[in-house]
Amino acid sequence: MTDSSLRRRLLRRWRLESHSGAEVVSLRQLSAREQLRVTSPSLFTTANMGCGFSSVLLATSGHFQLAAILIAVAIVMDIADGAVARLVGATSPFGVQLDSLADLVSFGLAPAVLVYTWVLPEWPVIAWLAAFFWLACAGFRLARFNFTIDPTDDKRYFIGLPSPAAAAVVMATVFAMDNPDVAGPDFRVGPAILVPVAISLVPALLMVSTVRFRSFRDLVTPRTTQTRVCTTVAVLVVAAGLALAPATTGVTVAYLYVATAPLGVLTAPLRARIFGADSVAPPRTRQQSVFLPLAGDEDAVGDEV
Repeated sequence: MTDSSLRRRLLRRWRLESHSGAEVVSLRQLSAREQLRVTSPSLFTTANMGCGFSSVLLATSGHFQLAAILIAVAIVMDIADGAVARLVGATSPFGVQLDSLADLVSFGLAPAVLVYTWVLPEWPVIAWLAAFFWLACAGFRLARFNFTIDPTDDKRYFIGLPSPAAAAVVMATVFAMDNPDVAGPDFRVGPAILVPVAISLVPALLMVSTVRFRSFRDLVTPRTTQTRVCTTVAVLVVAAGLALAPATTGVTVAYLYVATAPLGVLTAPLRARIFGADSVAPPRTRQQSVFLPLAGDEDAVGDEV
């Protein structure tokens, strides 16, 4: 009996299952079209990871603006892989884990190295502390995103600042500050070089917070004519701004998204009165622990820390 025939007999006899109980299907059991559909989101995820890795290499070589641009491209790839996965119906636990690993490279490691290499010549200790703090916050944010359940179950909002949005703040700041026309020729001399480090602390802390941020998923994958028009207008405006004034546009877009959280809180009563309760983010609640209870520890089930 050949190896291939033995393998087919084993596959017919035993049903492979994932931890969730879903049946595991080999790609070789699918048609070429189905294989492309299933793997297409992972292609964008891999491109995301490649951009983050290339950004790290460029930052260590002193090419700060190019490194920042690649982080921006990684953000686009991250948005694309989620949109494609929902569009073709190819979401999977594997894709979720691969996406988080790619995000840790592109939005955890790459911004950390960018900040580190930016500050290193003048303040090496501060550079290391700031970079590691960012990486730790990004890692915790991504792990919490995968393994905790949102008590509100409202997909319109993220709990904590998403790592791509946080990376956009660092990317846009360094891109603008590395431009002599924006920051001046002597900006990287003296304490002024610490400005990106100080600014990076805010999104790093927001990543591990429980503040609600709008996901705007309906704009990324629009289903109505109104949202399609809004998405088209927003893309055209941002594209025009990036073509005419990339540094100013990048900073404006990144900072405005971070500002949507406090602005949302301030305008919540007015929006609830005009548009109804659905226009307001759900109240903040304590999240369930990311640590699983020990087997047989019935008292720990359902507890929060």
